[in-house]
Order: sequence, then C-alpha cells, then structure tokens
Amino acid sequence: MLVSSFFYAAVAGILPSLIWLFFWLREDSHAQPRSLIAFLFFAGMFSVIIAGFTEKYISEVIADTNIQYALWAAVEELLKLMVVAILALHSTQNREPIDAMIYCIVVALGFAALENTFFIMDPLLNGEVTRGLITGNMRFIGSTLLHIVSSASIGFAIGYVYYYGRFVKLAATCLGVIAAITIHFLFNISILNATTEQTLRTFGWIWGAVVLLIILFEEVKAVHMRKLQSGV
Repeated sequence: MLVSSFFYAAVAGILPSLIWLFFWLREDSHAQPRSLIAFLFFAGMFSVIIAGFTEKYISEVIADTNIQYALWAAVEELLKLMVVAILALHSTQNREPIDAMIYCIVVALGFAALENTFFIMDPLLNGEVTRGLITGNMRFIGSTLLHIVSSASIGFAIGYVYYYGRFVKLAATCLGVIAAITIHFLFNISILNATTEQTLRTFGWIWGAVVLLIILFEEVKAVHMRKLQSGV
C-alpha cells in the first residue's frame, strides 16, 4: 500500500512539473545542458526536505499563523534561490539575462514536484483516491504556478540587471526576493480557510501573473538584444 501510494503520488506530483518544465524551457532559444537542468530540478526536490524540517521548527516556536506563513514563504524562496546561486549563477552556462529566470523556474518546479507528491500521498494512504486526484489537479493549477511565479520574480530581477555591477545586482536580487516572498505569503493567506469560490479567484490571479511572466520573459530577452545592438 505504501509503495503503490508513493508511486502514484510521485507520478501525479512530478508529471505536471515536467509538463510545465518543457513549456518554459521553450522560452530559451539557447538550450541549457540537460545535465544542468536535471541537476537543478532534483536539487529543487531535495530542498523540500530541508524546508519541511525548518518549517516544522518554525511552527513549534511561532504561534501566530500569519507570521508562520510569512516565515515559511521566506524559507522556501530563500532555499530555492540558494540552490540557483550555488549550482547555476556562477556556472559557465549562465551566459544571458534569461538564464537566471530559467534556472529559478527549473528549481521551483523541482520543489513543487516533491511538495505536490507529499500532499497527494496523504489522501491516497487513507484510501481517498478521489480527494488525491482533486488535490493533484488543484496543485497543478495553483501551487505549482505559485512556485513558478514567485521564483521567476527573483530570476527576472537578476536577469534584468545582468550587465550591471555587483551592487546593483545585489539590490535587484533583494527586491526580487521581497517580491517572491510577498507573492508566496499572499497566496498562502488567500487560500487559508477560503471557500471554493475564493480559492478559484486566487488561482485566477496566479494565472494572470503567469501571463505577466511571459511578458517579463520578453523584456529580459530585450535586455540581451539591446546589449548586442549597442556593440559593447
């Protein structure tokens, strides 16, 4: 029962992330090495375990729900950024402004994949297959996109100032992190004890953010094009 539940939960949790992964990788005209993409994806999955222990500790020492949710959002966004910073930002493959956005999204999808697996596995272990399917679908259209949008906010901030100095890059990264944590926190608060209608409304603004994200991709691409045209 445990093995089969984990298998089905893993398929339901990981497959949607892989679908989104292929979608977003198409935004990068210069394909990244598959080994790097796979490494970032699995590193994102591994960071879920660290986040889980950290968030459990926070819930034990902090009673206020709002503060808990804010800290949980901060933990997850900072962990994802750390993975990107350690494994990719200083890599020789980080050659264009758009690369940072791609890296952040790949790590976010890895994180969402394992997180979704754990959420789907709980009802399956209790024999609630229907609830497991509903959970998987809701996380596909909601929580997975949340991770994409929040992490991509950091990637956009990093990519937009790709050709600037260290101080500007640091400042932009800090602003990106603040934006990511805010988006993550607001999403969590919005779905806490929300009705079905309110939850769907929250998912609606996340989908709106995805449309904005596509526009931001084009803006980051333009940064590189302007640099090429300037000839410097």
